[in-house]
Amino acid sequence: MRKFQRKIEDFKCDNCELYIKGNGYTNHCPECFYSKHVDVNPGDRASNCGGLMKAVDYGEERGGEYLVHQCLKCKRQKRNKISKRDDYNNLLNLVKKLNEERV
Repeated sequence: MRKFQRKIEDFKCDNCELYIKGNGYTNHCPECFYSKHVDVNPGDRASNCGGLMKAVDYGEERGGEYLVHQCLKCKRQKRNKISKRDDYNNLLNLVKKLNEERV
């Protein structure tokens, strides 16, 4: 079985209630950066958890940026790539907040 399965799905953010038009790679809200724990592997929808996932860390690797999301229900963590569709100002504010929490 492949680890990534592309699923084109639209969804409403469970945190801020924004309606998001999915493109098959969308895995978090582009405004508040919350996600939902629905996958074991990207796109498989095999997780029974369904918990809300909060961005708890930010990183850069091989020229790409990512967020680390942690499930508020089961505490599982997953990396998700930053998208060009993400609100850049909100992302800067989030990264600043995450960096302040580290101190």
